Amino acid sequence: MLRIAVQSKGRLFEDTMSLLAEADIKLSTSKRTLLTQSTNFPIEVLFLRDDDIPQCVASGVADLGIVGENEFIERNEDADIIYRLGFSKCRLSLAIPKEIEYNGIQWFNGKKIATSYPYILQQYLDKQQIEADIHLITGSVEIAPGIHLADAIFDIVSSGSTLISNNLKEVETVMKSEALLIGNKALNEEKKEILEELLFRIRAVKAAEDKKYILMNVPNDRLKEITEALPGIKSPTIMPLATEGWSSIHTVLDQKCFWEIIGKLKALGAQGILVLPIEKMVL
Repeated sequence: MLRIAVQSKGRLFEDTMSLLAEADIKLSTSKRTLLTQSTNFPIEVLFLRDDDIPQCVASGVADLGIVGENEFIERNEDADIIYRLGFSKCRLSLAIPKEIEYNGIQWFNGKKIATSYPYILQQYLDKQQIEADIHLITGSVEIAPGIHLADAIFDIVSSGSTLISNNLKEVETVMKSEALLIGNKALNEEKKEILEELLFRIRAVKAAEDKKYILMNVPNDRLKEITEALPGIKSPTIMPLATEGWSSIHTVLDQKCFWEIIGKLKALGAQGILVLPIEKMVL
């Protein structure tokens, strides 16, 4: 059985539980226990603080972990990045009071910077050849300039609303972060087999994201033009309809280009366009 450590609360917890549910891994989270076992897959979930997950995976307390890239890099633990999950995206940025004129990274020379990520910040400052005083804060970093505890902050930014509400502006993006599936370096062969099955399910779920299954009726004399306009996975499925001179085309479209492609298809003569969601997709 694989033991996977996940964040015990917050957005990353919700995204992780959603992913596992989509992968048909049934877990009971009604009772907030430290450890819960799946009823239909050889996996158990260990609920931890996000900053404890990298060490637990590296030390073997857990075989796998789902953690923000920012926490994984900050803790600098010896574990493998197995899969980039693509959710819980954010960035780590430097921010200063909005009324201050900013002319470049040299502004931070000699300044005091409040952060919960001293390791990442120090690595960045060293690379930029900046000497600054790093002040470690474990929570509410954004208030530090307002109470004159620091000149600037280095913290997670998602929408930027927290910075705005504290009269701060983002001036340098140091790194972008997303959820990672990390693993212990010493997994045995049996656990690696379970991991491969888990990855197979996760990839099927992720491959279906932002994809739509499209069905449409097309006049046969426009088949070539319409199929050439479709950016499908391979080639579309074409089936004759009962009405002579017409066929049905089935394909998969990416949500990002959906409306642009649909407009082209209508202009080329496609009718009765039906759009369906996709839950899983095995490539």
